[in-house]
Amino acid sequence: MDAEDRELFDRSLAHATATHSGPALDGALEDLGWADALAEDPATAVGLLFEHQGRANTTSSALDRVLADALGVEGPVVLPALGGHLPPGDGRKVQGLGTAALGSATAAVVVVTTSEGLIRAAADMDHLQLRPVAGLDPGLGLVEVTGAAPAEEVNPLDRAVWDAAMAAGQRALAHELVGASRAMLALARDHAVDRIQFGVPIASFQAVRHRLAESLVAVEAADATVGAAWADRTPLVAAMAKAVAGHSARTVARHAQQVLAGVGFTTEHPFHHHLRRTFLLDGLLGSSRSLTIALGEQLLATHQLPPLLPL
Repeated sequence: MDAEDRELFDRSLAHATATHSGPALDGALEDLGWADALAEDPATAVGLLFEHQGRANTTSSALDRVLADALGVEGPVVLPALGGHLPPGDGRKVQGLGTAALGSATAAVVVVTTSEGLIRAAADMDHLQLRPVAGLDPGLGLVEVTGAAPAEEVNPLDRAVWDAAMAAGQRALAHELVGASRAMLALARDHAVDRIQFGVPIASFQAVRHRLAESLVAVEAADATVGAAWADRTPLVAAMAKAVAGHSARTVARHAQQVLAGVGFTTEHPFHHHLRRTFLLDGLLGSSRSLTIALGEQLLATHQLPPLLPL
């Protein structure tokens, strides 16, 4: 995709995510040919869409498409439980999460761990029970998935394929966390410029400027790390990008809440939408905490550092 096409695609996705959400956004993405762009230039298609989703606080079934393509299947995929990145099934028992796309699906792709390794199965919705997760951020449309994987029509799955699928999803969610972080920083910055105390904007106060500066550093660090994850498409660097993006988003949320002060606690202000979404996005496909622990354990076990990437 050349620079001119990329700019046009970027504007189109920005408009689509700003004006649509859920199934309406899926329809808009189909009209824009996002699936074709995903096949041709995944870094551009994923990076642009998910960052715009994060900025606009909208939802789509794009994560299911990213995971399904990586697994070589079609249809929505049952996700690991919140905070984890391991297959959502143990033996035949399934316990995980799903996106809103499961509500209208006739079957879901389930990956489970058995004594013989990983297997992949297409489970009819009759085998699965869905419970809407209406807690911190019901707008995300997550559902809890429980049930049993079918005993027939199962295929062995190489661990490397599952790891590659998790890496693809983690890169996408890292982009979405960067987008949400940029939106929270913009809200805090605008408030700091407009809010007057002692006759001057609070943006002139050193404490406020420090919080905004630290938030910008966190956002740019996350953006650079997810860029590195596309340069070196290994599961290790993808997990690093997701962990850094989640930690950075929490840092930005904390500073933005302090800058916004009381108005940031109200439902009239849009900040709380991004705050809620950030906490859940951080938990999907591995939280910043769990991934950092897993990466540390891997480094201790292998005594190998990740390769240096060109800056």
